[in-house]
Amino acid sequence: MKIPVGAGPQRTYTVQQQPPAGSCHYRHEKGEPLEDLACTPGATSPAVTQANLATTICRKGGYTKNIRPPEAITRKEKAANAASYGYKGSLSDAECDHLLSLQLGGDPNDARNLWVEPADPGPKPDGGINNKKDPVETKLHTAVCAGKVTLQAAQQAIVTDWTTALSRLGIS
Repeated sequence: MKIPVGAGPQRTYTVQQQPPAGSCHYRHEKGEPLEDLACTPGATSPAVTQANLATTICRKGGYTKNIRPPEAITRKEKAANAASYGYKGSLSDAECDHLLSLQLGGDPNDARNLWVEPADPGPKPDGGINNKKDPVETKLHTAVCAGKVTLQAAQQAIVTDWTTALSRLGIS
């Protein structure tokens, strides 16, 4: 499956239209919530390539904080995307997540790369964001920057199924 390419980082961001309310449906694997592939296939940023890793996602001092849309934009997108997915829980317990994380060259504000990720099963209501996807993203980022896997392989693995991405690539 080819991952769509988004617009990439922008000087100013606008609220992106999300899928219609109720049109997206969570999948579950090993009890973990996964995105609806039709609504959220992921989107890469054209600003990040295998050739420029050292000056983008792998640069010292970080990359993501400089390209992240402002909270005024993401707050509205999160509410609209929660309606898309029929999410009924507290929005403070869910994450407006980039399926393909910014640290893996995901597009910062493409609607195809955004989904309201519920907290992992078992947290206390109103206990804040709690998910197991973030450490997977960090391990993939580390492997890409160390040259253990290609950017494209890491991106493909996480959009296919983040719960199996590490084992698929032989990363522990």
